[in-house]
Amino acid sequence: MINLARQVSQGGQPKLVASAPGTELADLVSESIIVSNLHGVIQYCNAASEVLYGWPSMAMVGRHMAEIGSRGHSGIDHIDILLREGRWEGIVFRRSLTGVEVAAAVRQVVRRDATGAVLDIVEFGRNAGPLTEAAYLRMDAELQGSLAAAWELDASPARPLLDAIAEDRRRGAAIDLDQHPDWVNGLLTVTRILAVNDRAVRMFGAHAGHEQMIGQPVGTFWPAESRSILAGLIENVVTDRARLETRRMVLSGAIRNPIIRAWHSAAPKPPGTVLVTINGGIDDDRTSWELQASEDRYRKLIQYLPTALWQVDSRRAGEVFDDLKAKGVRDIASYLATNPDLVEHAKDIVRVTDVNHDAVSLFRAHNPADLIKPVRYLFAAAPGLAERVMVAHFEGRRNLIEETRIRACDGSLIDVLFTVTYPVPPEQLDNTLIAIQDISERLNAERQLRKLQADFAHAGRIATLGELATSIAHEINQPLAAIVTNGETSLRWLARADQNIEKVTQLTSRIVTNARRASEIISRIRGMAAKHEPEKRLMDINEVAREALLFIRHDIDSRSIALSTTFASGLPQVLGDRIQLQQVIINLLVNSVQAIVQSGQPIRRIDVQTSIDEDGSVGLSIFDNGPGIADANLTRIFDSFFSTKDAGIGIGLAICHSIISAHGGSIWGANRSNGGAHFRFTLPVPGTAGPDSSVVDLIR
Repeated sequence: MINLARQVSQGGQPKLVASAPGTELADLVSESIIVSNLHGVIQYCNAASEVLYGWPSMAMVGRHMAEIGSRGHSGIDHIDILLREGRWEGIVFRRSLTGVEVAAAVRQVVRRDATGAVLDIVEFGRNAGPLTEAAYLRMDAELQGSLAAAWELDASPARPLLDAIAEDRRRGAAIDLDQHPDWVNGLLTVTRILAVNDRAVRMFGAHAGHEQMIGQPVGTFWPAESRSILAGLIENVVTDRARLETRRMVLSGAIRNPIIRAWHSAAPKPPGTVLVTINGGIDDDRTSWELQASEDRYRKLIQYLPTALWQVDSRRAGEVFDDLKAKGVRDIASYLATNPDLVEHAKDIVRVTDVNHDAVSLFRAHNPADLIKPVRYLFAAAPGLAERVMVAHFEGRRNLIEETRIRACDGSLIDVLFTVTYPVPPEQLDNTLIAIQDISERLNAERQLRKLQADFAHAGRIATLGELATSIAHEINQPLAAIVTNGETSLRWLARADQNIEKVTQLTSRIVTNARRASEIISRIRGMAAKHEPEKRLMDINEVAREALLFIRHDIDSRSIALSTTFASGLPQVLGDRIQLQQVIINLLVNSVQAIVQSGQPIRRIDVQTSIDEDGSVGLSIFDNGPGIADANLTRIFDSFFSTKDAGIGIGLAICHSIISAHGGSIWGANRSNGGAHFRFTLPVPGTAGPDSSVVDLIR
C-alpha cells in the first residue's frame, strides 16, 4: 500500500509525495493517483496521471478538477455521495492538454484526520477505453449503484432440504415459501456465512464483528421481513448454477429501494457457494465517518460503563411472538407452561452479540468471545428466569428486574440483579440490553444486618423476661405446688391400711398433668431466651397471642388490671416467626401495664383484639386506658434508644418495629379519643396483593 505524506513545494502549493526516503513510490505505480482538496483543487498527481490524461504534473497541480473535465462527468459532481460514503467508484471524462477526451474508471477515497475533518480526496484511475454513450450509461449505473452489503454463503448443507422442495415442485405442488416458514427457517439455519463485507457487518451484524458472523447461520442476521426472499434466491441459484437472480427486497433501514442479487460462485469455489449483494441508495444523511464515529462512541460508552452489559439480538424471538399473536395467543405465560420446548428453543436462537469488560470479569471469562453465543448460559443457574424474560418481552414491557443467580465460567454461583431493557419501535429491534450487577456483597451485608437485628431482638427478649420474672415464677410455681400437694396426698393414701388404688391413680395423673404444664412453661421460656435464626412458618395469630398472654397474665392480674380479649374467628394464617411475634405482643403489653400503673388510674383496663383489614392483612390491636402518648413523641416512639421512662433504654418498641417490618407488615401507635393508647400491627397474608406487592414480585 502506498503511504503518502504531505509536503509543501517551493511555490507554496502543498503536494503529496511518497513517504519512503529518497523514492517517489507513487510515481512507480501504473494507476493514476490524483490528490485534491475538499474544493476540488489538485494538490498532487503522479507520473501515471500524466500518461493517462496528457497533462504534465506541474500543469495539473493548482488547477481545479473541472478545468480538466468534460461532458459533466469530471469526477466532482458526486461530492455529496463521496463525503457521505467515504468512497465512490464510477466513470469520469477528462480532457487532455490537446483537447482529446479520455474516459477513466476511477475510485475516490476521502481521508480524514482524528477529529473527522477532511484532509483530502485521493483518486485512483485507469483508462476505461473508448465508450459509446449507451455503454457509458450502463457502466456508470453499475459502478455508481451503492453496494450496501455483500455476503458469501455456504448453502451445501441445505441440499437435502432443497431436494425435498424440488421433488414437491416436480409433483406439481404450488410452493410459496412465504407460506412455509419452517422451510425458510430450516434453509437459513443450515446456510452458513463464509464472508461478509464491512457494510454487511455494519448494517446487519447487530453490533457483532466479522469474527462473530463468520460461520454463523445467515438467518441469525438476515432481516426478518426478507427471509423468504433470500430462501427463494438460494433455492434458485443452487438448483441452477448458471442463474443470476435479481429481486426487489423488503428492508426497513437506511437503504432506499434495495435490490438483492444472488448467483452461484464459479470454480474453484466449492459447490453450494452463493454470492449475495444488496444495492440501493443511502437514506441516512450522515457520512460513513460520522456513522463509524457514532458507533465507536457507543461502543466505548458500553465498554467502560461500570456495569456488566450484554447486547442481545432477540429478533428471532420477536418473529416467533409475532406468529403466536397472529394465531390469537394472548396469555403467553399459559402457552409457555404447556409448550416448554419453546423456551428451550429461544435460549438457542436468541444470541449475545457484544459484551463489555465488566461482563467478561463478572463471568470469569478469558475474553469477550467466550460470552458471544446463544443466551442459554445466562439462565443456567436460574430456572424459570428465561420464561419470565419471554413473558415480559411478549407483553411489551420496557424492563424486567429480578434478583437471581448466574453460573460463572469457573462454575461458581453469583448472586446478581438481572435487568433486561427491551427495545421498542423505532429503536433497533436487534438491540436488547441485559445489565447484570453483582449483589453478593449487598446480600452478605443484609445477612449480617439480619444477624445484628436478631441479636438485638434477643437482647430485648432477655430484658423483657427479666421484667416478667415475677410472672414467670408464678406460672411455674402453680404446677409445681400442685405437684407437691398431689404427691403428699398420694403418700398419705398409700400409708393407709385400706389403700385406695383408684384415688392414688387419680392423684398420680394430676402430678403428670402438672409436670407437663411446668415443662411446657419452661420450654416457652427457653424458646424466648434462646438465640435462634428466624424461622417463618404459617401460623394462627390468635394462638400466638394466647401463648404470649401466659407470660404476662399474672403481672396483669397482680396489678388489678382487667384484661379482655376479642379474637376474630376464621382469620387466615400469616407467615411469621412465632417467638418474634410473641415478643412483639409481650413488649406492647408490658408497655401498657407500666403506663397504666404509672398513671395511677383507679380503673385499669387492657383490651386485646384481632381482626382482618380491608386489604386482606391480619391485624392485632392493644388498647389501654393509661395516660396515652405525648403528641411531641408520636413520631419518635419507634426510634432506637428513645424512651419516656426514667429507667428505660428505648429498645422495646424499636425491636417491635424491626420485627414487624421484617415480616412485611406495619406497626403504629396513636392516642384514643377517650384517653389511653392504641398500638396496632398488621401482617400480610400470603397470596394477597398488598400495597407493595408489585415491587416485591418485581425483585423476588
